[in-house]
Amino acid sequence: MRKVVGLLFAVLLISVPISTSWAAESEGGIAPGTVITEKNWEQYKQFMTPGLQALWAGTYEWKLGPEFSMEIGPTRHYPAPPTYQKLTEQYASQVKIETLPDGRHILQNYVAGLPFPNPQEPMKGWKILANDWYAYVPHIICNDTSGQVFRDRMGNVTSNEIIIVLRIYDHIADAGVPVSDPSQAGVYYTEYFELTKPEQARYTAVLTVYYRDQTRNEDTFLFVPALRRTLRLSSAARCSPVFGSDATNDDTRHGAFNGNITKFDATWLGDARVIAQPDPDVIKSGDMSQFIPPLYFPKPDIGKWEVRDVDVIDARHIPSLRAGYCYGKRVLYCDKESHNAKWAELYDENMKLWKIFYDPQGLVKTNEGNYWTNAGWGNIIDVQNIHETFVHLSGPSGPFRANADCQNVSGLNLTDSGRYGSVRGLSEIMR
Repeated sequence: MRKVVGLLFAVLLISVPISTSWAAESEGGIAPGTVITEKNWEQYKQFMTPGLQALWAGTYEWKLGPEFSMEIGPTRHYPAPPTYQKLTEQYASQVKIETLPDGRHILQNYVAGLPFPNPQEPMKGWKILANDWYAYVPHIICNDTSGQVFRDRMGNVTSNEIIIVLRIYDHIADAGVPVSDPSQAGVYYTEYFELTKPEQARYTAVLTVYYRDQTRNEDTFLFVPALRRTLRLSSAARCSPVFGSDATNDDTRHGAFNGNITKFDATWLGDARVIAQPDPDVIKSGDMSQFIPPLYFPKPDIGKWEVRDVDVIDARHIPSLRAGYCYGKRVLYCDKESHNAKWAELYDENMKLWKIFYDPQGLVKTNEGNYWTNAGWGNIIDVQNIHETFVHLSGPSGPFRANADCQNVSGLNLTDSGRYGSVRGLSEIMR
């Protein structure tokens, strides 16, 4: 069976024109203190995703050059907060999957915590995808000076700065907070992004609303400052670039996936062990001088890398929704402890590799201590159009914040759900 899984995995990734010889279940690890460089990376490629192998090999326009190295540290544990673990123990046994006539899958009886602590067949891949979607994240996370850095094929570099507010209103798993927040009736989760730089784009904002009713499509609203109007975008906007970046609305949440799980099928491809950087220095992650161009991967001061156990899944739109969707498939590498997809390879409709995505996250201060979620840096590389987007979640005002720490961020109350979580709030931007 192990050989069959490994063969299937190799076939599915064959469009990456580099070695994919690492097995579905890699044995052993890499000794702490090992430094991986341009000269020796092939010795450790069994612990690298095909995307990381491509970046080392220079398969595409840009590569990780001689200036870059990866120092391997010991593999550490990053458990979820006690409240999240408690809710998992209390409610996971009652969670069921229902498949609707149109092919969508929804969860029945899900309250909070991890839906599937020990995902098994049938539908193991989709259970892992659901775990990714409902992995622990504080119910509010925010910053007012996060940003993106863009690089094109000509070497031109531009950047922006963004207010980010991500808020959960249902299935909450934070200490001292009810599972459901009544401040936004019928809403599960909102994403708010507002440009503050460059000046010519200032006040442009995007709000996406996900609903408690899993069968209801999410809504995306765009505030256009030149018009002083809010526009409701079509469902096709899920494939639109976010503020001109290489990420679409479906690409990144607390990891390398932000699609509505009810619209996806997912196949489990196997277990693997891959290199990741789970605990970057969140302050230094906001300093571009700590990253090496052209790929903007970090200097050693940002943190050590670890060998992490992951589930590898192939996620695709359900058949009834595939026509016209931007991606043919996405291969996600979901950490078995945090359940987030840190690495991803995104393929176009012809199943040709389009983007390599790395979203390592970091530790953020919560009610119960420091936990792994949105906090660090990320990079998405468009290998077809030779363009990349580097994302830093920390900025001049400090690191990403969570929960009550969002009440006063440079004088802004980012816990105000009316202002940063509703359509009404978009109309207040330029007042």
